[in-house]
Amino acid sequence: MAFRQFGAAAAVSAALALTTPAHAVTEIQWWHAMTGGNNDIVNKLAEEFNASQSDYKVVPSYKGSYPDTMNAGIAAFRAGNAPHIMQVFEVGTATMMSAKGAIKPVYQLMKDAGEPFDPKAYLPTITGYYSTSKGDMLSFPFNSSSMVMWINKDELKKAGVTEIPKTWPEVFAAAKKLKAAGHDTCGFSNAWAPWAHIEQFSAWHNVPIGTKANGLDGFDTELKFNSPLHVKHLQNLVDLQKDKTYDYGGRTNTNEARFGSGECAIFLTSSGYYATAKGTAKFDFTSAPMPYYPDVAGAPQNSIIGGASLWVMGGKKPEEYKGVAKFFAFLSDTSRQAKLHQESGYLPITKAAYEKSIKDGFYEKNPTLQTPLKELTNKEPTENSRGLRFGNMVQMRDIWSEEIEAALAGKKSAKEALDAAVSRGNAMLRAFEKTAK
Repeated sequence: MAFRQFGAAAAVSAALALTTPAHAVTEIQWWHAMTGGNNDIVNKLAEEFNASQSDYKVVPSYKGSYPDTMNAGIAAFRAGNAPHIMQVFEVGTATMMSAKGAIKPVYQLMKDAGEPFDPKAYLPTITGYYSTSKGDMLSFPFNSSSMVMWINKDELKKAGVTEIPKTWPEVFAAAKKLKAAGHDTCGFSNAWAPWAHIEQFSAWHNVPIGTKANGLDGFDTELKFNSPLHVKHLQNLVDLQKDKTYDYGGRTNTNEARFGSGECAIFLTSSGYYATAKGTAKFDFTSAPMPYYPDVAGAPQNSIIGGASLWVMGGKKPEEYKGVAKFFAFLSDTSRQAKLHQESGYLPITKAAYEKSIKDGFYEKNPTLQTPLKELTNKEPTENSRGLRFGNMVQMRDIWSEEIEAALAGKKSAKEALDAAVSRGNAMLRAFEKTAK
């Protein structure tokens, strides 16, 4: 009899299960700009988090390049359907900071959700970029990087270059040898032209990009990258472009494949290129610090971070925010951060993850991945090398690129191009300053 009653109860329960909604899973939309090997890593992180619990489901969506992703997110917010998490590259920080109501600050998110969160656990060279002057973290560091020089060791050896170049004159000389050895279309190149030849170049040589600590100390900043050193460097590129000893690589990173294919044996781009290089390069490669001009006192200084952080968009439900906070806590796990760093080439965002990588002897076997960390910590940051925070930076980079391109095409002198880049950029800064107040 008891067995029959149990069977009847089970039948009722089964019937109810068919009519009662299953446990609701809260979806967390994550828009990002990762491609290649790093896109795989993003998808894997979401899968691991989703498998670790049953309350939330992170859904990653690729939305195009960094500028495309940021523009899509802003448009979606205005339309009332923004994602919960949006990956924004570092130069979009000022724009996101000034978007009142559009974002939920990370420090507030973690506090409201009751998730453990200690800003001091993260690397200060990274978190400082995404925090207020009081130290409140506004966005969550995700794929932080710096610019490094990627080297095809096999091709340098064939060209008779016995040592990896350290200075710009050495890079120029090595590139000429590479050309003579058959690299007719590219002695050396780079991705992200403004980042390489204005932003990182300035910090690495301890010269200002702009006043007010490159905008970190106030939006009333003025650009200053038309100095004699900047003009000399751009003129060198103009001269070398004529016979392809240097070959312009474009405004973004769409030409990074030229390194992986073997076409360009010296290539400046993000340290986060590691996962793609590892998956595509059929030769012995490494990374080295960015080159510098040896006649500049104090150079090299320290590099500044690139990459992107995760911004939490405003207007979401408390339960959704709780899921985002749990995901960020999941990402901060020491072992997971160490693994993410070691597989992607992006920097470990926590001190514990960096210390674990050292303790595990990882860098002894993989010195390539310590290059950006050595650059960032090469010297104590100055006002010229703490980072940058300019409004309308996405649009300004396009202007800077236009002027660099005009000089390389022979339409303007190097000085005329940089003077125009500074003048046009300052006009945009003044427009942003009015809206940010």
